[in-house]
Order: sequence, then C-alpha cells, then structure tokens
Amino acid sequence: MRRNLLAGLVLLIAPAALPAQAPQLILPRVSPHATVSQTVGLTEISISYHRPGVNGRPIWGALVPWDSVWRAGANENTVIAFSSPVRIGGTDVPAGRYGLHMLPSKPEWTVILSRQANAWGSFSYDPTEDFLRVKVTPTKGEFHERLQYTLDDPGEGTVVATLRWDTLAVPIPIEIDAKRVVADSLREQLRGLARFFWQSWNQAAAWCAANQTNLQEGTSWADRSIAINENFTNLRVKAALLNEEGDAAGAKALLQRSLAVANEADMNTYGYLLMGQDKVDSAMVVFQKNVKDYPKSWNAYDSLGEAYAKKGDTRRAISAYTQARKLARDPAQQQRIDGILTGLQHSS
Repeated sequence: MRRNLLAGLVLLIAPAALPAQAPQLILPRVSPHATVSQTVGLTEISISYHRPGVNGRPIWGALVPWDSVWRAGANENTVIAFSSPVRIGGTDVPAGRYGLHMLPSKPEWTVILSRQANAWGSFSYDPTEDFLRVKVTPTKGEFHERLQYTLDDPGEGTVVATLRWDTLAVPIPIEIDAKRVVADSLREQLRGLARFFWQSWNQAAAWCAANQTNLQEGTSWADRSIAINENFTNLRVKAALLNEEGDAAGAKALLQRSLAVANEADMNTYGYLLMGQDKVDSAMVVFQKNVKDYPKSWNAYDSLGEAYAKKGDTRRAISAYTQARKLARDPAQQQRIDGILTGLQHSS
C-alpha cells in the first residue's frame, strides 16, 4: 500500500503531457521596421522606428490624441541613438540610446528623450525616467502615407531630425560640437598602435592646424611626431600651429629648417602647393633648386617645365621638358612629355 501511495504522489507532481507547440513563423508586420542614420563629423545619429500608415484615417487628434504621450511610431518605442554627445534644445545629451516619445499639443509639441529605450510603445512610459523635454513647433509638409523620419540638412555640426506623417512635419534640431568630438577621438586613437608612428601624430596635429582648434595640444602632437622622425612635413605642420598661436618668429624658423631637411619629393610637393596658390615665381625657385640638387631626375625637370609653361615662358618650358624627356625611362611618361613638347612647339 505504501508503494501504491508513493506512485500516486509521483503521478500528481509529474508534469502533464502537453501537445507539441508549433513554432511561430515570421510574417510581415503591419507597421514595418525602419532605420535612418546620418554621420555628422564623427558622430553617428540613428533612429529606429516602425512605420504605421494613414490608411484613410484621421491622424492628429484622433488616432494620435492630443495631450497624450505617444511612442512617435508604432509597436516598440522609437529609439534615437548618438555615438557621441550632442546638444538638443540647449541641453547636453550624452552618447547613448534614448526612447523617443512625443506629446502632441497645439500649437507646440513636446519632444521627450527617455532613459528607458526598451519599452513597448508608450504604455509603460514613466516621466521620472525623462532625460530631456524640449518644445518644438510642427509645420505643414508634403503628405506621407507612412510615418517617416529623416535627418535633414547635415552640416559641420548640425542636423535636423524630422518626423513626417500625414501632412505634418515635426523638426528636432540637433547640434554637435564636431571639433571637440574629433579632438577627443584623436586623443583616444593616439593611445593605441598609432602612437608609434610619426605620421599618426602629424596627422592629428595637421587636423588641429587646419581647423584652428586645440592648438596647444596639437603642437604637442607635432612635437611627438618630430621626436620620432623629424622631416619636412611635420616641421611645416608645427610651423602652421605656431603661426596660429601667434609665434611668427618660431614658425619662420621651422619653415627654414624644413627646407634644409627636405628631399626631392618634399620640394616637388611644396612647389605644386605654391603653384596651386598662383605663386608661380616662388614655385619656380623651388623647382629650380630641385633640378640643381637632383640633376638626374626627370621628374624635377618635368615640374620645372610645367612652371615655366604656366608662367608663359615657352622657350624655357621646352628646354626643361626636353631634358625631362631625355631622362625619363617610363614609356608612358615619354609619350606624355612628347605630347606636351609638340603642343609647346606649335604655340611658339
């Protein structure tokens, strides 16, 4: 009898046999998922959302009630993400993912960024989780059957995220301190493998000089590059930084020093830089020095010939190109120079 009782208890606590449950098949959703993204400087902004349709229904004040928090899409809440800090409505927003909700009203709407980015719609929305609320003014727009987000007019440090549905457009201006983001990124990159190469430090320093920002740190980066391998390029980058900082004498000394260590390619590049600035006479001085220092270089004579031609001195251009043709060994370059000489001789 004891055995029978134990067997009965086992039957009571054992799970009941259930029929096998069929797997759920993946089918199209009524409001399909979509994403949109835009990179501003080094900052990537993305919006993940679902796209309900109008389907002939009244939207504003009806399907989407006034004065009620709305998921700004369908299904799961809309998510906006930033890869680095941004600024919205005068408030700094750290990098991260945020639930995007809206409070439609007349005439202004409230845009809400929630710290909770993984909710179903706005049904579990909690105002204590708000990171940001900002007022925006919708405008009339072209008709959109399905809700759409766009990232409009990206500039050096701005972009406008716009919700478009029915005939309404809701703009959200976003600002990015793009230069600060780049400087922060360079600083981080230079902690890795890049720190062992003069080119990496020089590239970072050159960006600072070109953008007239982060000058003091940029100068220190130039110094790191020069310490690894002093050359024409990084000396001139440091000179540009010193010039931006107001040290004209220091910049001039470095420019002179850069010419003393320059090789043929450096001088050739420098000459073409001057040509691009319409400083043809100065470029010719550089190219003439290259010819003197590298008398067996067809390329040095070729560049000098181009400077003479641009100046309009056909006779000297023909002379330089003729010498370049004698020294050139590449058939393609020989053919190119022959064509130039034919043109110059016909014009003389």
